[in-house]
Amino acid sequence: MMHFEILTEDQSGGKAMDILVPKLLGNDITYRILPYRGIGRIPKGLRPQSDASKRILLDQLPKILRGYSHNPHSGIIVIICDLDDKDKEQFLSELHGIKESCAPKLRIFFCLDIEEFEAWYLGDLAAIRKAYPRAKNTVLNNYVSDSICGTWELLADAVYKGGRKELVKKGWQAVGEQKSVWAKTISPHMIVEDNLSPSFKEMHLQLQSTLI
Repeated sequence: MMHFEILTEDQSGGKAMDILVPKLLGNDITYRILPYRGIGRIPKGLRPQSDASKRILLDQLPKILRGYSHNPHSGIIVIICDLDDKDKEQFLSELHGIKESCAPKLRIFFCLDIEEFEAWYLGDLAAIRKAYPRAKNTVLNNYVSDSICGTWELLADAVYKGGRKELVKKGWQAVGEQKSVWAKTISPHMIVEDNLSPSFKEMHLQLQSTLI
């Protein structure tokens, strides 16, 4: 049976993927979700700059991939992270450079959500409306798929009482907790074949290609 190791940059992305993976890949696989505590940055010389216990994804990625390369049963590695405001082609080139340096023989897929993971929820407005029947359509209907617009803030404006302003007042821990709530409430309603987010579609195609 095919096995997948799926790394996400945060807890909320991990919760969402745990729900979405069976929809994306079916039930005839095994998988493990490994959520990290932030994306960080690729370390100079591919040598981690922070303690492994801090679980910063990009900082630890060279070490992570070297570890997988020594395990013959690693399976397929999927790394999911936000593009944020990075240049997509340059960022992918840097990620593939880590792969070639640290684990050239492994099957590794880099899946970038553009701009943030919330863009993948916003690719399925029907799922958002099922999870939040009182969501503000004036906000949702003006969203352009995968636009760089402050994605989680836009989703907050649509579904959170008081919008982004009230959520930010509660601090960044509250923002993270709310992102996990969205993962658990929206993901179950998502229909992966109907998602309009180009980056979600690209991720779906990448994962589907492993089953061929």
